[in-house]
Amino acid sequence: MTLQSELRNETPSKLSVRNVSKRFRSGARVTQALGDVSLDVGEGEFVCLVGPSGCGKSTLLNIIAGFEEADSGTVLTDGQPITGPGRDRMVMFQEPALFPWLDVLDNVLFGLKLKPGLTPAERLEVARFYLQLVGLEKFAKAYIHELSGGMKQRVTLARALAPNPRVLLMDEPFAALDALSREQLYGDLQRIWAERRKTIVFVTHNVREAACLGDRVLLFSPNPGRIREQFTVDLPRPRDINSVSLATHATEIMRALKSHDATAAQEVAE
Repeated sequence: MTLQSELRNETPSKLSVRNVSKRFRSGARVTQALGDVSLDVGEGEFVCLVGPSGCGKSTLLNIIAGFEEADSGTVLTDGQPITGPGRDRMVMFQEPALFPWLDVLDNVLFGLKLKPGLTPAERLEVARFYLQLVGLEKFAKAYIHELSGGMKQRVTLARALAPNPRVLLMDEPFAALDALSREQLYGDLQRIWAERRKTIVFVTHNVREAACLGDRVLLFSPNPGRIREQFTVDLPRPRDINSVSLATHATEIMRALKSHDATAAQEVAE
């Protein structure tokens, strides 16, 4: 069985990527960002995309989000083609992108503008629920400049979850945080995922982070960007990023990365 056939399910998937390719032009230079990428992500699955800079993982995330258009291939959510951004897919980036003139509660309420049919009272109830879910109910009236980096990302997570998207897309959301904040958020995200069972696609450079969070880890390589290998992480949750068993999985992924590209592997080494 080939890797591409392993990445494709015969049963309906929450997210399906089929033969997606993407090129970028800069003057006479053409960069093949993605080359014939196919994969399926199941309902409630947590999939991590890992690889060095320039391997196309963020480009793929942007195509799934509807921010970029593929040159060829298709992307489906619940069997429907993605033709642009939509409230069924919410995105978290490395920078929180919160509104500093709004307090924490109003930032989360802003995200609920994407969900029609709610009364003001219902929006408030939903916003408060998600602030409680991320542990920030006591900071509802705080302003963004009063929060730590980790707290800002919790607000961003609450805002992304509040409209109840079908798929949550996360592009290195913890990369700019200190080690302690990252560890706390690994635990928070696993707990929230276990409670809400959202389908998550998570981009990272960090193989240990990928092994900590993902049900599956897809290893990308560049030129062109494509999936080289996939790894199933069968450890029980919640996972401790410092555990020996998790380190074993991370080491396996790192070895595979090094076997494909020693220079690229250095970028994701801890």
